[in-house]
Amino acid sequence: MSLSIFISMAGGLGLFLFGMELMSDSIEKVAGAKLRRILEIFTNNRFMGMLVGIIFTGIVQSSSACTVMVVSFVNSGLMNLFQAAGVIFGANIGTTVTSQLVSFNLSEYAPIILLVGVCMMLFCKNQQVKKFAEVIVGFGILFVGLSTMSDAMRGMKEVPQVVNLLSSLTQPIVATLVGLILTAIIQSSSVTVSIVLLLASQDLLALSITPYIILGCNIGSCATALLASMSGKKDAKRAAMIHFLFNVIGTVIIYIILLFAQEPIMELIHSISADNGRFVANTHTIIKIFQVIILFPFSKQIVKLACLCVPGEDKKVNYRESYQLKFIGEKAVFNPATAVVDAIKELERMASLANENLNRAMNALITLDEEDIAEVYEVEKNINFLNHSITDYLVKINQTTLPIEDLKSLGALFHVANDIERIGDHAENVEDSARQRREEGVTISKEAQRELGEMLEMVNRIIQYAIEMFMHSDEAHMQEVIQLENKVDAMEKELQRAHVERLTRGECTPQAGMIFSDVVSGLERVADHATNIAFAISLSEEEEESNN
Repeated sequence: MSLSIFISMAGGLGLFLFGMELMSDSIEKVAGAKLRRILEIFTNNRFMGMLVGIIFTGIVQSSSACTVMVVSFVNSGLMNLFQAAGVIFGANIGTTVTSQLVSFNLSEYAPIILLVGVCMMLFCKNQQVKKFAEVIVGFGILFVGLSTMSDAMRGMKEVPQVVNLLSSLTQPIVATLVGLILTAIIQSSSVTVSIVLLLASQDLLALSITPYIILGCNIGSCATALLASMSGKKDAKRAAMIHFLFNVIGTVIIYIILLFAQEPIMELIHSISADNGRFVANTHTIIKIFQVIILFPFSKQIVKLACLCVPGEDKKVNYRESYQLKFIGEKAVFNPATAVVDAIKELERMASLANENLNRAMNALITLDEEDIAEVYEVEKNINFLNHSITDYLVKINQTTLPIEDLKSLGALFHVANDIERIGDHAENVEDSARQRREEGVTISKEAQRELGEMLEMVNRIIQYAIEMFMHSDEAHMQEVIQLENKVDAMEKELQRAHVERLTRGECTPQAGMIFSDVVSGLERVADHATNIAFAISLSEEEEESNN
């Protein structure tokens, strides 16, 4: 009898965990990119950051997901520690939404919710609707799991060993440790609090001990962010430490308050709670809100304390010279919701290196500086390394759960990486010409140098516009890019024509003419690749719409 109860309990827990994971992942797929932009835009001050953290976590149903995303943002430099503190504080309130939903006991409606979600997945062809259907299915499975666990817990009343074990949980410090350990293992305070809620609803757990288990859950919920930050930079570790310190300090304060004033506090919560389940949910919410009220004025001090706990600075790395990734890879914090953002930042760095190398090569072509010639080849090797590493990363994240909007742009990122690498190749071709000039003593006329300088200036402007448009998905410079690209095409034809005339008049040697012609053609191709980068995202979206 007892074995079947525990099997039923385990199955219900499995369904609950799967439902919550499916719901959370599906919400991130449907709205992850929009929520990420909200995090970027509305976190300039701590109060707004806190509100965003509440809303974000309430929607995604996971403070761990929100906190890990914040850690990833800090690691990428998109958010500073003071902004992160506000969002983390808000996430701790937003996480109580799950227990509030569970306390309303929607289990009897779970089969209907599940049926609606499954029908939408089977019969709707629109991918956006299908992803939203996954949210509904996850929500339904979650409550089916709750119903199964609840039924199993009713049977537990007939198992003396279980009743005696739970009734022996009377020491506050032991209850706090139980909550901490369970949450650290499950990596979700929402799940642990929901189990506590069900146990209390079935009178298997004394209400007087539930606040202490919840306090332990608060600390245990920090495990996910702490683990995620281990591979990140110092500031990423500090962001996770802010989350940890907030929960530890808040837990200690409320623990002390409960030791001296538990009865009046419990009576107050009882007065606004219809049953034991509502009592646990309201206790969870009130504890979190009270923690934020107490600690929010001291958020700057908590940030400073986090910096003391994680001292020192990151080792300075010259990313222009070293074969290392800055925003992605093993030393970065990986999160599906920010994976594409990190890849775009790495591509921006690669594009800047390629643009600088092109200008370095053009300078070496004129000055024949030996150090510039050698450096171009070294930087080109670095660009090739970045191209392979970023492409491998894009393949990897394509196999993870990405927000739909990010998934649409993924194909374009492969093309952008290739276009940037081709710009680097053209810089190397120019350097080959510079080396040939140096070795063979080839002379380029002042007029030819001036023409190349004018063409390079236009190409640089296209590259700068292209990077800006790509980084911000902004088409503000679309017309400028089109006009400049047309001018470069026309100039390439004009310069090639003028070059032939100089050759026929004997004003230019065949060797110099060949170098000039190759460089002009190369610059025109660079302009083409830069234009491809500028329109990569918009073209990708158009293709996606046509496919749908």
